[in-house]
Amino acid sequence: MTNIVGQIVEKRKKDIEKKGYTFGFEIPAKRDRPLNPFMQDKGVILEVKRASPSKGDIAPNLDSVETAKRYQKNGASAISCLTEENYFKGSLKDLMAICKAIPDIAVLRKDFLLEEEEIDISYRCGADAVLLICGILSLEKLLSMTKRCKELGIRALVEVRTQDDVEKVLQVKKEYADTIVCGVNSRNLKDFTIDLLVPAMLKKKLGGQVIFESGITTAQAASTIASMGFAGLLLGEFAARDPEKAGRFVQAFKAQKESLYGKKMLELAEVIENKSNKTRGDRPLIKICGLTRTEDLLLADQLGADFTGFIFAQEYGRNVYGPKFKAMEPYLEKIKAFKVAVITNPLSEEAEEAARLVQEGKLDFIQLHGIPYAKVPEKFLNLPHYFAITDKMGNLESLSHELKDLGQARFIQDSKEGNYSQEGKLWMAGGLSPDNISQLVKKYNPELVDLSSGLEDSGQTGIKNPDKMKKLFEALQ
Repeated sequence: MTNIVGQIVEKRKKDIEKKGYTFGFEIPAKRDRPLNPFMQDKGVILEVKRASPSKGDIAPNLDSVETAKRYQKNGASAISCLTEENYFKGSLKDLMAICKAIPDIAVLRKDFLLEEEEIDISYRCGADAVLLICGILSLEKLLSMTKRCKELGIRALVEVRTQDDVEKVLQVKKEYADTIVCGVNSRNLKDFTIDLLVPAMLKKKLGGQVIFESGITTAQAASTIASMGFAGLLLGEFAARDPEKAGRFVQAFKAQKESLYGKKMLELAEVIENKSNKTRGDRPLIKICGLTRTEDLLLADQLGADFTGFIFAQEYGRNVYGPKFKAMEPYLEKIKAFKVAVITNPLSEEAEEAARLVQEGKLDFIQLHGIPYAKVPEKFLNLPHYFAITDKMGNLESLSHELKDLGQARFIQDSKEGNYSQEGKLWMAGGLSPDNISQLVKKYNPELVDLSSGLEDSGQTGIKNPDKMKKLFEALQ
């Protein structure tokens, strides 16, 4: 796999050898711009950006100063200026021009900085903060560059993406907690894939204020990120493409407070991260759905299920709304797995009951099964939830893109034909059984598998066969 960030850094080193750290530009001998506080309060950083390695040209004719002025007018808390020349088509000229034209807003120099000298140059150009990328800096270099930021009175947006990066940041925090701001990039800089849940996985470990970076394409997604308690959002491509619309992202992010949905997504992210790094190994998360009996629920949890599902929909034979769920309810507190209510009609009586159970904390999530996003009432979107899309709804690839654009970090793809979108982390359902699970997992490498009828005998709808349940877990060990 191509390591894109490695290519950028190597090209940059060669340019520095030829042009020096100023890249051939005349840099002021001293700073003549007042220092502005960088991201002390909740807000959005809007980015001056012409291109990227993943998207190519974004706004090739962008005027850096006019764009920055529009960002400030539309409520940006800070301006990020890309100064990398080869892949992002920025320069120190852009940075100096923005800092001179707009003296009263914090400006971040965003680049692949490697040495302390570059901190000094950024400061003299007028920057109030610089980006330091953990993945390309040793701990010693990160410490020394952060120290220089402190000496100059500017801040460092320290970007992390992995657990190793987090360990570096925690070391730096011991000495320079007031100098750094932590940011987590949802984009993997090695291959530029995006996982909106990665920042949530690392947020708690970093502690304090954390900035969410990259991958946000709609105002709704910005609101979703804010619901998880992030202190800031860095918005690049979609701000540069239309600076006027960037104000919608700013308003959506600032207006949304941390919510029950956001807290539960952080909990989910932590479970995924812990299992992938420690106990689960290569085994996907397992959801046992369509549970209708207490003994099946208890066995699923005992075997190690990560999710247990209960259907709240009258048209299904596995519907538990009413006496069946009441019989299981006393045992819910004992269940370690996430407990999910599956609904198919948000306007139904069953859905109302499912919402109440989630609101009260008796269940963890609502699965919005086969329901288009546009037809889901807002109160369900404010509760912990995820979607399940099916072949009947249309092309799963298109539906997947739509949900990701709306900030839905995870959703189930239910396809008996195997028409799964392979972009991102796959949660798969449809025709899975203990007999075919090993083959399908090897083929699709899902993060989660969802089984229901495949664990039942013919004519025994809703009654799980304990031997089949055990066989499932044995097949996935």
